[in-house]
Amino acid sequence: MEIVIDVEDPTPLFSQLIQQVKQAVVSNLIQPGEALPSIRQLASDLELNNKTVAKAYRLLERDAIIQTKGYRGTYVHPDAKKNCTFDLGALVTQTLNTAISELRNAGATDSELRIAFAQLINEK
Repeated sequence: MEIVIDVEDPTPLFSQLIQQVKQAVVSNLIQPGEALPSIRQLASDLELNNKTVAKAYRLLERDAIIQTKGYRGTYVHPDAKKNCTFDLGALVTQTLNTAISELRNAGATDSELRIAFAQLINEK
C-alpha cells in the first residue's frame, strides 16, 4: 500500500490518510489482519507529525477499520471492508442539519442555536 499525502490539498492531512487507508481496504490492497506501520514509522515515512498520524489511526480505530493490539501493533480490523461504507461524519452532518432546520422553523435564531450548541458541547 502506498500512501501519498498532498500538502497543497485543502483536505486535512489526517483525512487524506484516512481516505487512503479506507480505499486500500476496499480495493483489497490490504487485507483483514494485515499489520500496519506504527504511528511513529508512518509519520516518519510520510514526513508528517506523529500527532497527525495518531489522529488518523484513532479515528480509523473508532470506525473499526483498524485495531490496535497494545504493544503488538496495529492491524486491519476483520470487518474493515464492511465498516468502510459507514460515514459517521455524514451522519453527524445530516442529523445536525435536520435539527437546525426544525429549530429554525420553530423560530430559533442562529444566536440561540450557537449558544445552545456550545452549552451542550461543554456539558458532555
